Amino acid sequence: MDKAAVHVKILTTIADAQTQPRAKRRVLVPTMGALHKAHGELIRVARDAAGEDGEVAVSIFVNPLQFEPGSDYKRYPRPEKADEEFCRNAGVDLLFRPSADEVYANDRSTFVEETSLSTTLEGKSRPGHFRGVCTVVAKLFNILAPDAAVFGEKDFQQLAVIRRMSRDLNFKIDIIAVPTVREEDGLACSSRNQYLDPEERKQAAVLHKALQAAANASKKSANEIVVLARTIINEAPLARIDYVEVADAETLKPVEIAGPNSVLLLAVSFGNTRLIDNMRLG
Repeated sequence: MDKAAVHVKILTTIADAQTQPRAKRRVLVPTMGALHKAHGELIRVARDAAGEDGEVAVSIFVNPLQFEPGSDYKRYPRPEKADEEFCRNAGVDLLFRPSADEVYANDRSTFVEETSLSTTLEGKSRPGHFRGVCTVVAKLFNILAPDAAVFGEKDFQQLAVIRRMSRDLNFKIDIIAVPTVREEDGLACSSRNQYLDPEERKQAAVLHKALQAAANASKKSANEIVVLARTIINEAPLARIDYVEVADAETLKPVEIAGPNSVLLLAVSFGNTRLIDNMRLG
């Protein structure tokens, strides 16, 4: 184990977080906990970005604002001890793990909302989701004042929205993107994967199969790409498609012809578990 790993400092209040002595460079990895190997990769990238004299801060906060009514907020996994151990083993310097009451005042009335990139795809399926994401990420940026923050490309739209928010609100924070980390059968690593029963988990591998087939099909018509991906996903009897779309990687607007800057994005449910994934085309 890395010697530095033993010294992870656990903070639960904003006051404590804001009075921490600063290292030369602080890199933040915002998470909702239930840490797994994809988070390990985010932390590894953060450590590289922080450098020897810098520090890695991980936040764990299951953000109630980004869960729509009737969703899995209450049952979202919160394995505190396992997450602490994960951070120790990964050589994290600061673990910021506040309660919802600590982060949000009961009479809160201020939110951060991005109104262009967040209206399609996840934003359309989950109204208010990105308002919750932007609000909490802006608060984490203010509380922890990182020099850089690391996000996974699995949440492609979230990454684009946070980049836009950071630009528009003049956060002097580098946003670092990390490619999607996958299981052996191609399923994107996600804390929600543990909800899948064995048969759902087996069938969920169809998502990566569909993305790969679409990316390698050399089709240019977005409609043809979507039809191909949908056909493959529908081979899995338990799959229920929410959306499969080809969009511009910068604007997230739908495109008719796929080019080098296009991305195929999908959301599919297996049982009560909704999974998202994406792949660049071209």
